[in-house]
Amino acid sequence: MPVYHAPLKEMQFVLHQTLNIGQHYAELGYQDATPDLVDAVLEEAGKFTESVIAPLNRVGDEQGCRFDNGEVTTPEGFKAAYQQYIDAGWPTLAQPTQFGGQGLPYSLNLVCAEMQSAANHAFAMYPGLSHGAQATLMAHGDEALQARFMPKLVSGEWTGTMCLTEAHCGSDLGLLRTKATPQEDGSYRLDGSKIFISSGDHDLAENIVHIVIARIEGAPAGTKGISLFLVPKMAVADDGSITGRNGVSCGSIEHKMGIHGNATCVINFDGATGYLLGEPNRGLNAMFTFMNAARVGVAAEGVAAAEASFQGALAYARERLQMRSLSGVKAPDKPADPIIVHPDVRRMLLTQKAIAEGGRALVYEMASWVDISKNRTVSSEARQRAEARLSLLTPIAKAFLTEMGFEATSLGVQVFGGHGYVAEWGMEQLMRDTKISCLYEGTTGIQALDLLARKVLGSRGALLEGYCTELAHWWQAQTLPESLQPLRQQLLAHLQQWGELTQGIAVRAQQNPDEIGAASVDYLMFAGYVVLAHQWLKMALAADALKERDPDLCQAKQETAYFVFARLLPKAASHATLAAQSSDSLMRLPESAFGR
Repeated sequence: MPVYHAPLKEMQFVLHQTLNIGQHYAELGYQDATPDLVDAVLEEAGKFTESVIAPLNRVGDEQGCRFDNGEVTTPEGFKAAYQQYIDAGWPTLAQPTQFGGQGLPYSLNLVCAEMQSAANHAFAMYPGLSHGAQATLMAHGDEALQARFMPKLVSGEWTGTMCLTEAHCGSDLGLLRTKATPQEDGSYRLDGSKIFISSGDHDLAENIVHIVIARIEGAPAGTKGISLFLVPKMAVADDGSITGRNGVSCGSIEHKMGIHGNATCVINFDGATGYLLGEPNRGLNAMFTFMNAARVGVAAEGVAAAEASFQGALAYARERLQMRSLSGVKAPDKPADPIIVHPDVRRMLLTQKAIAEGGRALVYEMASWVDISKNRTVSSEARQRAEARLSLLTPIAKAFLTEMGFEATSLGVQVFGGHGYVAEWGMEQLMRDTKISCLYEGTTGIQALDLLARKVLGSRGALLEGYCTELAHWWQAQTLPESLQPLRQQLLAHLQQWGELTQGIAVRAQQNPDEIGAASVDYLMFAGYVVLAHQWLKMALAADALKERDPDLCQAKQETAYFVFARLLPKAASHATLAAQSSDSLMRLPESAFGR
């Protein structure tokens, strides 16, 4: 099994060298979040993750969750580990102080979440979904509802979920059938069923708070009639005490490809008491508070998967002896050379490294924008700028980094060869566990439509133009060592191409809206490679300042940046070619001619 080690040096490099996180926190009023405190938190999070969470990864996969008489039991050791997680105060890290939180920045919590996901994806999902529930409650719940539910959610004694999907409707939420009936006391009675609810039921916490979309009787059809509700598994009195069972039950758990240690549930609401969040019929808008936070977190899961797979593959490639190097013997004292000397193994390892470290830089930067967007001490202009960046980059990061994270786990299996395909090495589990990240919180296709149709074309190009112009001006103003200047020119050319590609799609879409759907995924992947290259050039520039103090790190960053621009960024060209194609080849074949 791969042994996960928190990559603290890599994390600290991004936080301190590329983001100057200490200054960022000071400007936002987080006076306690000094660089020393940040490093101390990361070190403790690393120790906890490595010693408590990581050892349960294989156990969770092999045992899975059990469902018996309506009750869900998590794998052996999960409940005790979760209690240790609570006792150590990890759920409170970035939560509001008025409800018992430590009040530290969102971005610092995301770094800890990355460690947990890399070490044990299934376990990390239980507390992970609670953060979105809390953010939604804080944004759209009244003070009484917050006082009633937030303290136990913040402490981790209660967990949260998001209940959207129904058996007959996936991403088309306007088709939902779950109904909400007003009651005399101002609450609502909810009736319906939801499927694919991650962490929907378990034995880790005494209560589970569901964030549920439903339609109030008489509301308009479609998405205009969706409202959002808080529905606890156990009924809760005004003082926050549990009074008995609510009308919420688990109907079954799914038997899945991966994340066996996390319960994915059918949740039934049979006369359950719920509480309206936000305004009636405005639930879709309120829900995006949860969705956007969740999507940044899922992007971090792609990074985590790439990191875990890279660690396993790198250790194996250094030890596994196979054949001799094509350029001459490298280990004359051994019967064969370690496979890390072979070019194709290098290609796979460098791709994993590029995804993990470049993706980390992107997600951490986005998390710093979340810090700004949530902070009321900064100007409205600064918040709007951060929100605009997040609006454009969130679908790119979610889809691109999960697809690339899955590719990284596939490469990890490939590095191991036949050994990667058998369970004892743990590499195939990473691949199985990671695929879900490409699917939930909106599939890659859904993210691509969100990016191209809503964010880019929907803003008439304003979001994209603002971002690309800002990047271009910033790079033109930087003083780069001569070795990095050709990379800057490549990046600037791709930023210009991004705009030209967008204009071509927009013109075609005026005649045929199917052009948007036909181009969208390749368009997103093109954008992903460009954004990844931008992050790697930033890291290469930041590392250049350390060439005297840490020459090994400087070399690693700059050589990997050259690899990204030579071997990964060129893949953007094929996506651009495909995105520029007409939709005809996709849409001409009649449905009846597809086959039996």
